[in-house]
Amino acid sequence: MTRYRFLDFELDTDAFEFRSGGVVQRLEPQVFDLLRYLVEHSNRLIGRDELIDQVWGGRIVSEAAIASRINAARQAVCDDGRSQSVIVTVTRRGFRFVVPVIRDDDGSISPQEEAPSSSAAAAGEPPSDQKIRICRSGDGTKIAFATFGAGSPVVRVGHWLTHLEHDWRSPIWRPFLGALGETFTVVRYDQRGNGLSDRVVEDLSLDAMVADLEAVVDAAGLGCFPLYATSQGVPVGLEYAMRHPGRVARLILHGGYHRGRLLRSEQERVQGEAILALMEHGWAAEGSHFLQAFGSLFIPDGTPEQIRSLVELQKITVAAETAVRLRRAFDSLDVTDRLAKITTPTLLVHGRNDGVHPLAQSLHMAATMPDAELIVLETRNHIMLKHDPAWPVFFNALERFLLSKGSG
Repeated sequence: MTRYRFLDFELDTDAFEFRSGGVVQRLEPQVFDLLRYLVEHSNRLIGRDELIDQVWGGRIVSEAAIASRINAARQAVCDDGRSQSVIVTVTRRGFRFVVPVIRDDDGSISPQEEAPSSSAAAAGEPPSDQKIRICRSGDGTKIAFATFGAGSPVVRVGHWLTHLEHDWRSPIWRPFLGALGETFTVVRYDQRGNGLSDRVVEDLSLDAMVADLEAVVDAAGLGCFPLYATSQGVPVGLEYAMRHPGRVARLILHGGYHRGRLLRSEQERVQGEAILALMEHGWAAEGSHFLQAFGSLFIPDGTPEQIRSLVELQKITVAAETAVRLRRAFDSLDVTDRLAKITTPTLLVHGRNDGVHPLAQSLHMAATMPDAELIVLETRNHIMLKHDPAWPVFFNALERFLLSKGSG
């Protein structure tokens, strides 16, 4: 018997049964076949021609018929065309089933969860034991979080655009996660509005984002732990540390800010508004030059493969409307008045020529926080890349800070 399990659902391909919470749900045969094919090939882009060949037997099928069956499949797994948290439409290219799937027959698991070969491990890929769970934030929003690695725990704050499954295989994040997982047990999550977490959300306030972090660390059963925040996750991490000083043993703030760009200088505000306007019109456009340019801001020294991966991440992890709302929310955060109140030992790390958030923000935090040290990396990349000379400097500083003093 072959069963596929994902979220709260089971797909039994031998009994032709689909279950939600253990209860059999009726599906039309063609919808069942469609869902089965997507699940069997989870996290792979399935083109329309392939779908027609496998589900419709190569017959001529209208776009309306395909859309109708996709909508029915989404309804069955509590997804919809707006959130696309389970079945993602890639415009003019096809569909992708994006939640983790476990194949339950002879004890095997889905391909994306198979243990890596020794050559893969040597390449710095993360360990194969990523476990994804779902918890609920204070307002009921579902937040997806994952744990992997070995050693003392480190919590990575959610930030602008993550996807637990996509990042797991990304040429950008895979080496980074692998390096972290060699020394620490890493807990990370998709912030509300993107990735595997609920994508249709009303509240994008700082309080809501902190509540997401609170829910994750409680669900993970953590007591006192180091908190690693990067980029837009930094103000969230700062706010959490101020509210829960007894739970944060060490604080690492990487390439972040205390005041959002819409609240800084007039020049930065104008630039921020311009990017928001471009996002509104260019995010969902086919072959978007904006996404390519926007991705290059984060990794100007990235390889073509890495930049393509970042563009794909932007497409699959968040809808255009939510991307704009998230960007505006992050750009409007201001935790400046919290800095002097945070006594947690803090390591600030920032690229000298970071084009996403200026070094001046970390300089101000280092000068204001009572127990903070600053390391300036000689890089212009906002995201750490393995081929960047700053890579070993960053990880040496991280391990020194956490292991020599203890991580709680």
